[in-house]
Amino acid sequence: MLARSTLRATRALGATKTGATRTAQRNASSQSSSESAGSWKDTALLGSSTAFAVGSVAWYYYQFGRPAYAMTPQEEGLHPPKYPWEHEKLYKTFDHGTLRRGFQVYREVCSSCHSLSRIPYRTLVGNMMTVDEAKGLAEENEYDTEPNDEGEIEKRPGKLSDYIPNPYKNDEAARAANNGALPPDLSLMVKARHGGCNYIFSLLTGYPEEPPAGAVVASGLNFNPYFPGTGIAMSRVLYDGLVEYEDGTPATTSQMAKDVVEFLNWSAEPEMDDRKRMGWKVMAVGGTLFALSIWIKRYKWVNVKTRRLLYDPPVQAPRTPNNAQPGSIFRK
Repeated sequence: MLARSTLRATRALGATKTGATRTAQRNASSQSSSESAGSWKDTALLGSSTAFAVGSVAWYYYQFGRPAYAMTPQEEGLHPPKYPWEHEKLYKTFDHGTLRRGFQVYREVCSSCHSLSRIPYRTLVGNMMTVDEAKGLAEENEYDTEPNDEGEIEKRPGKLSDYIPNPYKNDEAARAANNGALPPDLSLMVKARHGGCNYIFSLLTGYPEEPPAGAVVASGLNFNPYFPGTGIAMSRVLYDGLVEYEDGTPATTSQMAKDVVEFLNWSAEPEMDDRKRMGWKVMAVGGTLFALSIWIKRYKWVNVKTRRLLYDPPVQAPRTPNNAQPGSIFRK
């Protein structure tokens, strides 16, 4: 009887173990299959997200990231070289002698076609002329007065508050006198052209004696490799000895171009010297305050940063059994 009961118990235990093993195997297989399916989905999702992000960045760069040029490099002209202009350095200012010579070149050469309508005579005072010289130059031109009681407009001599006059009455007259080409105003020309001083200097000194072989120049235009399209309506205007400087400086082509370019840079930024001076003052004051703030910070925090914290645990009394009486001796 006991043997039969033991045999039945053994069979039941074996069947239970076999069922548990098969159930575990089925669960493991289903879990592994679900994990493999989930891993494949995660990989596909990650790959598609990465491809979408890369495609979005490429599309955005194609639409907005590339620089936009108004013309092709062939149409833009030869890129001018970079010259070491002294007045562009942070610690340098305009040379007043150069400005005076540049203004002389403008008056004797450039003013016959180009205007300087944003420059009043008063700005010349202290930079390249005295007060009396600027007044005398302004009085050489006549300006319209306010209408009188009869509505007639009379002429008056120029004042320091007047602006340098335009050589032409209007744009139509300027085009008619220059074969349809409109000479631009030179007040902001350095800022209006890519390359600034380098471009204008290269343009003024870049006229070759003869166009190179293969160059096609339209009728009425002059070849200049630095001008967009290489065909410019303005012919060469600077030649050696064209003007006679008051200070005796040799009037070479490059010297006149340098002087007038620096003058045009001043006309575009007459406040550049004051801006540099103010910048140096701001850096000096800011540097002093920065050093002072560092010293104050170290002074205020020195007690905190050099403080040493030590932990001194309290002394605990020896523990006694609960049933021991004070003054009694406990023995094991």
